[in-house]
Amino acid sequence: MDHLSVRDRIHDVEKRILRSNACLAMNSQGRAKKELIDDLRTDFQRDRDRILHSNAFSRLKEKTQVFFIPCGDHYVTRLVHSLEVSQIARTVARGLKLNEDLVEAIALGHDIGHSPFGHVGEEVLNSICPHGFSHSENSVRVVNFLENHGEGLNLTYEVIDGIQHHSFGGEVAETLEGRLVSICDKVAYVNHDIDDAVRAGVISVDDLPENCRRVLGDGKSERIATVVRSIIENSDDDIKMSPEVGKAQNELRNYMFDNVYYSDQVQFEKDKVRNIVKMMYKYYKLHSSKLPEFYQKIAKQFDVDRAICDYISGMSDIYITEQYVHFFVPKFLGV
Repeated sequence: MDHLSVRDRIHDVEKRILRSNACLAMNSQGRAKKELIDDLRTDFQRDRDRILHSNAFSRLKEKTQVFFIPCGDHYVTRLVHSLEVSQIARTVARGLKLNEDLVEAIALGHDIGHSPFGHVGEEVLNSICPHGFSHSENSVRVVNFLENHGEGLNLTYEVIDGIQHHSFGGEVAETLEGRLVSICDKVAYVNHDIDDAVRAGVISVDDLPENCRRVLGDGKSERIATVVRSIIENSDDDIKMSPEVGKAQNELRNYMFDNVYYSDQVQFEKDKVRNIVKMMYKYYKLHSSKLPEFYQKIAKQFDVDRAICDYISGMSDIYITEQYVHFFVPKFLGV
């Protein structure tokens, strides 16, 4: 095999090692725009690297999950969340002999189009923008168009499909790798959000449902390990856990919605950030000339609402707050 390129060697290893229903890089449906072959990396590896080095991925470091602009250093950001999803999904993928490179690319890119202030910002943009807004669809828009000065990242079909279908409630991804990331996304956020909620004093570990602790374990690592093992042991033609573990995982997720995501403490902060997003949207609606040049071009190509939504959705929590202060909070002269 000495005459083969590194890329061809990886293709050969995938063909020999991965399971029959895994997605091989050599069988990818390809990109919207054809490119020259990279002899060092498969197409899925190139996609992973493009996402990792993108501006939108870098901005995730200042987009928080549940607690907005926290003072502590250890609250999970959307960047850390994406890395945790990637780690969990790759562990399962290796155990199931699925394509780790495809899993990693989808996991790193699944939230790349998330709005500032997480799902609260998503809800506001969806309610105020006539085009609607969902972070899954926007993540696809980022990689297809917004990133790279309007050129997009030109990712493979399978990675885009996994990103688009990572959220529950809609169609599932075509590949097992994409479905795996969707499940691992939920496993990651439920468990790291528990740690953040305990750190913030919203709940204590002892408050978690007794059945969940019995089935999954008490600590974050133990709970994740239980779910990972269950997925590996129970998946075949689809990605699934055992009925007992799946039930406990769903019960834990429901507990988090009832006691953390919709808690009075979090809700109080949500009202504040809703106002920030609404006011910034209304400001640019009245003063579209203040939009950066790239987004003014989008306004001409599509319309102003599309441009404003694209611009605001790319902002970090900190940046949109700074802009809000700049436009709506008076400066004290002489201080």
